[in-house]
Amino acid sequence: MDKLANTVRPYAWGSVTYIPELLGQEPTGEPQAEMWLGAHPGAPSRVDRGAGPQSLAELIAAAPERELGAAAVAKFGPELPFLLKVLAAGLPLSIQAHPDLAQARAGYAAEEARGIPADAPNRNYRDANHKPELICAVTEFEGLCGFRPVAEAAELLESLEVAELLDLIHLLRTKPEAEALSEALATVLSMTGPAATDTIAKVAEAVERAAAAEPDGQFSGYAFAAREFPGDTGLLAALLLNYVRLKPNEALYLGAGIPHAYLRGLGVEILANSDNVLRGGFTPKHIDVPELLRVVIFEGRHPEVLRPATAADGEQLYPVPIDEFRLSRYQLADGAARLTGAAPQILLCTEGGALLTAADGTTLTLGPGDSAFLPADGRDTTLTGAPAATVFRATVTL
Repeated sequence: MDKLANTVRPYAWGSVTYIPELLGQEPTGEPQAEMWLGAHPGAPSRVDRGAGPQSLAELIAAAPERELGAAAVAKFGPELPFLLKVLAAGLPLSIQAHPDLAQARAGYAAEEARGIPADAPNRNYRDANHKPELICAVTEFEGLCGFRPVAEAAELLESLEVAELLDLIHLLRTKPEAEALSEALATVLSMTGPAATDTIAKVAEAVERAAAAEPDGQFSGYAFAAREFPGDTGLLAALLLNYVRLKPNEALYLGAGIPHAYLRGLGVEILANSDNVLRGGFTPKHIDVPELLRVVIFEGRHPEVLRPATAADGEQLYPVPIDEFRLSRYQLADGAARLTGAAPQILLCTEGGALLTAADGTTLTLGPGDSAFLPADGRDTTLTGAPAATVFRATVTL
């Protein structure tokens, strides 16, 4: 088992306090958005096995079966198939969706063929993988997830009493759901010129009034985003989406094609090892509306908030419909958990203190913000609280 040294990404939307508080550090005043735990080439974790710090990605590449296990390599290939993150949102993230596996492979191949540099700002597909993800709230966590049922979206827009929205409301009420949502999203993301600016300003004012009338209601999230991105057509797209407020330890699973945006809060996120994002608002980054419309699933439904199922050994598992990642958590006090060594694992302590004890008696202590990589060496590891801890466990399903 290896203690991990991880990179914190300073994206502009990051909170200035959440990650420093987790790590027990003084805030610098600069945003700290994501701490990456894993072997993604963009910011691989580092380990030290006695010869100095080394990239976890390089260690896995040098001996994939030793680090990941033969079964994981056979099923997922010679790379760690997931990326674990601590995500700290102080400002809204972009409205976005991710491609499925076939779309990612085709999109990546097409952009490679066109010779678009991998780091080009107009690049949509930075790899050939899909990016399903799961976000678990550590603090109260707000976000937007999936399209509202069309009747509810029309009712919400109508409640704002903005005359410029009447055509959009009529569209939502008269056309079949998929067609209505597709046309509505394409319409709002294509708005330009003075008329668009005026409409967005009126909608933003109406949203602020609604939020002021009900500070704890759904409009609070939309108003927050409108203040941070004045004049952005993403506000109209956001109003088509469900507003979700997660309590600590609740989670959302986001599959391919589901439009979403995280707004604020601290969470633990796990995703397939990819960085493919199609954006649609609340961002200064590249927006490719036709490509976004091609990958989005136009289906209105209420998002399913996940609560973990607790096993006999105390493991609290968040169920997901894929095998590339498996996220669970332990709340350790007097008991102990036995972690089998058949698959690669990353452990992240978010509260208290935890003690890892390997089969050979080697120990490793984790405090808040500390993490460890357990290779698939077949040896079991015991996890205990020291004296109490909350520990997230990321692995795969074989």
